[in-house]
Amino acid sequence: MNLDLNIAALDALIVAAYLLAVMMFGLWIGRGQRSLDDYFLGSRSLPWWALLLSIVATETSTVTFLSLPGIAAAPGGDLTFLQITFGYIVGRLLIIRVLIPLYFRGDTFTAYEVLEGRFGRLSRRAASTLFLVTRNLSDALRLFLTALVLQIVLGLDLAVSVIVLGIITIVYTLLGGARSVIWNDCLQFVVYMVGALAAWLIIVGRVPGGLDAVLAFGRAGEHFRVLDFNFSLQAPGMTFWAGVVGGLFLTMATHGTDQLMVQRYLSARNQRDAGRALAVSGFVVAAQFAVFLLIGVALAAFYALTPGAPSPAPAGDRLFASFIVGNMPVGLAGLTLAAVFAAAMSTLSSSLNSSSTAFINDVWLPSRRPLPGARAQLRAGRLATAVFGVLQAGIALAFGALEVTESVVAGVLKIAGFASGPVLGVYLLAVLAPRVRQPAALSGFVIGVIALSAIALGTSLHWAWYAVTGSVLTFVAGLALQGVRREA
Repeated sequence: MNLDLNIAALDALIVAAYLLAVMMFGLWIGRGQRSLDDYFLGSRSLPWWALLLSIVATETSTVTFLSLPGIAAAPGGDLTFLQITFGYIVGRLLIIRVLIPLYFRGDTFTAYEVLEGRFGRLSRRAASTLFLVTRNLSDALRLFLTALVLQIVLGLDLAVSVIVLGIITIVYTLLGGARSVIWNDCLQFVVYMVGALAAWLIIVGRVPGGLDAVLAFGRAGEHFRVLDFNFSLQAPGMTFWAGVVGGLFLTMATHGTDQLMVQRYLSARNQRDAGRALAVSGFVVAAQFAVFLLIGVALAAFYALTPGAPSPAPAGDRLFASFIVGNMPVGLAGLTLAAVFAAAMSTLSSSLNSSSTAFINDVWLPSRRPLPGARAQLRAGRLATAVFGVLQAGIALAFGALEVTESVVAGVLKIAGFASGPVLGVYLLAVLAPRVRQPAALSGFVIGVIALSAIALGTSLHWAWYAVTGSVLTFVAGLALQGVRREA
């Protein structure tokens, strides 16, 4: 995956200065924690608009920034991936109605405490453990992709790139806590959106004929197609039905039951602010996805119409990174690359913070008697943050030894759908099936995970249907097993 490209010293300096500034800002804004409530939830006092930007920035990683343009720019590529945001918007509205009220009953720290109240402690630990495994696996994949970009920018060895990014993210997350993570997310949202829009303008300006030529190229190649009403569950691309139904279940799982997002709601001043931030975020994400996909169309036009452009064009996740390093003006290349790292670090820092929250509150504290004091709990939270940071860096290095043959965005979302679907099924049992008890719910969860594993490995079901399949299988199995137990 080496791209053999050089970048101006000024651009490298801009990237390095940005990474240092992020770390210093995070340390400054997050100072003064005295308890787990301060460290993990920002004292439950953050404004809704900051949480809105944090939600969007957290689900926008390097994967989004680099992979979405590659999808639209590929031969036969278009804007149909945007259909998944239709489901995202509907799913968020259902979360506000059904799940968020559960998290504002008492002083909740994690999403999985709800399951203990409804079923028992074992359910809470099972869901939290699955979150920890899959969250750290998928975010290590994001770290790996970001390290590849840093390798291109500064010419560093991949291992060094992983370590540099890992250390910076660990330091400001470990010392700054949730307040540092969320306010840094706001800064990083602005940086990566400015970088993305600047990149689009420059790409269009480099195409002979400018915007008119890009529009003509996009229309001729059907790159602007948004809707695909194909009913196939195995269609290679995104369809309307997979986007609406699959996106609805996926966002209910990732934003309704995943600690990464639930921690944002719990940091709000009240339930209303949490709901407002989540509702608006769906529309912001849709607009953001449109920007990245349109960058892909412009890139396809650039490589097809510009004399002297490399042929064949770089493929997939390397396409946008190659253009930034090889074609962006000095200074703006550094800004855009800083935007790439902004997208990555917002997700990675949130991952470390939410992983340590889940581990401390769902695994470590329930096993400690008597409970440690506030200072000891805070030390344990910081130690857990560091451990998860090292773990993700180690997994990212392991990815470096493998050849990635598919779009990384699809790989990450496969993991998200695979993991979160069965967990959502358990939550649906908790809310919609009051007679179901813990043994049936957990058994249904295990059946859902096993069945979804078999489907993922043995069929060509599109990944957008994984969350739907896993949640429905878990829900139906839990209901059926409770009925069997009642008859027995």
